[in-house]
Amino acid sequence: MANLTDILEKMRSNPGGLRFADLCKVCDHYFGQVRQSSGSHRVYKTPWTGDPRVSIQNSKGQAKAYQVKQVLKAIDRLEVEHAEQ
Repeated sequence: MANLTDILEKMRSNPGGLRFADLCKVCDHYFGQVRQSSGSHRVYKTPWTGDPRVSIQNSKGQAKAYQVKQVLKAIDRLEVEHAEQ
């Protein structure tokens, strides 16, 4: 299984080619335990309200590219806010 650094690199270079399990691993690391897992969506809590939201869904074992991009925006925002503290 790939480590977080490798997964993040793959997310940035090819958002459309990521396994859903890898995206879950990244989200669990950055945003903690999934807040809601009903139906096909996994929703994570963020320290802000509104966008970027972290809601992902499995598409036949793959992550959806637009959701990968949303997760990357959320991680970037999280890192900026953490650096400002």
